[in-house]
Amino acid sequence: MTAIETDEQEDKPLDPAMENVRRKMVRLQLVSAGVMLIMLMAVLGAIVYKLTRSDGAAEAALPAVSVPGEAPLTAIAALPADFSVTDVALSGSQLLFYGSLPGAEPRAIVFDIRAGRIVADVTVRTQ
Repeated sequence: MTAIETDEQEDKPLDPAMENVRRKMVRLQLVSAGVMLIMLMAVLGAIVYKLTRSDGAAEAALPAVSVPGEAPLTAIAALPADFSVTDVALSGSQLLFYGSLPGAEPRAIVFDIRAGRIVADVTVRTQ
């Protein structure tokens, strides 16, 4: 049971057709490994690029209103009389007031804190 025949231990030469198939498979394996290595290097290069570049868009994404050090910023948003506010949103230095006047269609009013004035008054209609 432990004795292994010497015939089975030696590699027998393959016939020419099988040798060609083996060579093609080895070549395919090497090409696949090369492609995978190139793709891995491309991904690592993209990660390093993203981490090391200084992006101007990131600086532009900072809030437009800076927090004053000595006193709070004061502004007055002059909304129309009897305007009932149902929702408020803040984006950068702009405030959006959503609401309506009695008996009128809903409106969205945009107030710019830096400019200190209303920059948009949008009537919302459904169709």
